[in-house]
Amino acid sequence: MDEYSSLANQRVAVPVPPLDDLQRRVLDWLRTEAGFAQVYTVNKDGYPVGRTMAAPVDDAFTVWMVQRKVHKRIGQWRRNPRTEVMWIGTPAPDSRNDSPHVYDLNLAIPRAVFIRGDAEFLDDATTVEVFQRQTELHRARGWTKAPLRTPENIVAELVGVKIRPQQVRVEGFGEGAASFLWKPGSAA
Repeated sequence: MDEYSSLANQRVAVPVPPLDDLQRRVLDWLRTEAGFAQVYTVNKDGYPVGRTMAAPVDDAFTVWMVQRKVHKRIGQWRRNPRTEVMWIGTPAPDSRNDSPHVYDLNLAIPRAVFIRGDAEFLDDATTVEVFQRQTELHRARGWTKAPLRTPENIVAELVGVKIRPQQVRVEGFGEGAASFLWKPGSAA
């Protein structure tokens, strides 16, 4: 059971959607609208480092990434696995910001998803499986610009990482500026 709470800092109470409905809407948005994620690691000086990348999410909000072995983030994860993955997108059609607490920007609240967790390196066989599964999904949608790779090439040039979620926070999926947080797999 997931631990779940509303972080709505509202002048009036806002409805809290059932967790399974909220998670379904968030996953649908991540898979059909959100696009690229911002992935943050921690550098050797202790500062967050962000970059834009593809970050597929499964039904349990685990993020599965495959990338080239040459990136600095690989060493950053080896030193410190703490990671934040974030997607920001357009506001929901019914979004409104009727009661800003500090500044009125005259804008609707954007949808945002933040997954915080720890990076875990995948073994070679799982990396191949994850790469092939995601490639198959992309090619079925007609997204064919990325190179096809043999299992040997995947193992030689790519590394797989999963981000096991410790917490998921979402904004723009409820009324007004309400945000919601859950901790996957925790006891409620």
